Amino acid sequence: MKKLVSLCYTERLHKSPGLIHVGFAGRAPSVSVSDLLAWLFVLLFSAQVQAASVERMRVRAAPDHTRFVFDLSGPVEHRVFALSKPDRLVLDIKKARMLKSLPRLSADPYIKGIRSAAWSNGDLRIVFDLRRAIVPKSFLLKPTGSFGHRLVLDIYAAKGDRPQAVMTAIPDDPAPRDVFVAIDAGHGGEDPGAQGPHGVQEKQVVLRIARELARQINAREGMRAVLVRDGDYYLSLRKRMQVARKHGADLFVSIHADAFKNPRARGSSVYVVSRRGASSEAARWLAEKENAADLVGGVSLGGKDPLLASVLLDLSQSATLRASTLAAREVFNALRSVGKIHGRRVQKAGFMVLKSPDIPSMLIETAFISNPEEERKLNDPAHQKKLAAAILKGISRYFDKHTPEGTLLARRKLPVKHRIRRGETLSGIAARYAVSLDKLRLENRLRGDRIVVGQILRIPKG
Repeated sequence: MKKLVSLCYTERLHKSPGLIHVGFAGRAPSVSVSDLLAWLFVLLFSAQVQAASVERMRVRAAPDHTRFVFDLSGPVEHRVFALSKPDRLVLDIKKARMLKSLPRLSADPYIKGIRSAAWSNGDLRIVFDLRRAIVPKSFLLKPTGSFGHRLVLDIYAAKGDRPQAVMTAIPDDPAPRDVFVAIDAGHGGEDPGAQGPHGVQEKQVVLRIARELARQINAREGMRAVLVRDGDYYLSLRKRMQVARKHGADLFVSIHADAFKNPRARGSSVYVVSRRGASSEAARWLAEKENAADLVGGVSLGGKDPLLASVLLDLSQSATLRASTLAAREVFNALRSVGKIHGRRVQKAGFMVLKSPDIPSMLIETAFISNPEEERKLNDPAHQKKLAAAILKGISRYFDKHTPEGTLLARRKLPVKHRIRRGETLSGIAARYAVSLDKLRLENRLRGDRIVVGQILRIPKG
């Protein structure tokens, strides 16, 4: 203790009584043990009561909720509760203070306004004036990457009081419908994904690629794109699957950018779910089948005999896995035209977002954002268009070979029919439709060129 005491000295500051200045000197005056203990007590106490600062508040609007993110100078304790007449949501943060005024809200479906006040005990209260009944969810996030401590508050509409969502209508049978492709831009909001050496964030570039892919798909007759995430907000992995299912997607494509500790790693890769990953999801579906509102292949698992439910799910998953692999191979081969391919074939992994048992799904790692050259390309709009075009080429090849029934693409594949009129010849009909005479005979099982008035011929493609 004497050695420790001899290393320091204390000095009461005249302007700030009660505070102790600690310094080090070669020859320090002696100090009593009681003074040292008093200094330690003040030091520990001041660390405990030091207020955290709310440095700013950010707002992110998602289709089904609004997220408020409070950037903090350090960890905090908080609580959330509701008040009525009028309806309000209250967020209390212990020992905290606002550094900046709260931003004004644009039109929000849940919140009319926000205000804050400081309590005499050092706590901070933030009040949200509500438009409708809501369900709040709050949690704390520890520092990661460029982000510090954060308090996140998600606001959902209460059950039965949800804002009307704008859904894409799918034409009823027998009218042919478009083929629907759900495009999922990975990460978003508080989850930036990987970051390149020059600061480019994965969540930003994959959203641009997803939007470009959607634009190119929507320019194709018979195809429609659904953006799972169309803004900088976070969606859970299961929510992404649910959005695709609600829109009746025929294919789910998740767009990402890879990263590795070696900055020289480069190239695109394509993944489908592994059999092991599919099995774990099957167990979850079977366990929740009584309460699940989801369908597998159009058949509800609820109320089914356990063995029958297991067989139905296995059949659905097996067919989906085969379709996923076929579609992924087409995209994998098409991406060769854009640049280097990472790996020799489509890879398998237990990605949660690929586990939907009734929608063929793939995950595309467009490039290594950790590679400086590929980071630059990913951030280039011209390269984004090339990536989107290659992905669409693979998707189109898949649907050309495996066209869903009842779609416009399926109808386009049907051969044209021609009713023979007086004076027409088989060679003249072949010339009219620009097909070879041999193909025309083969399509209609004709041994010669004899035809009769009123006969229906099927005209093959090209």
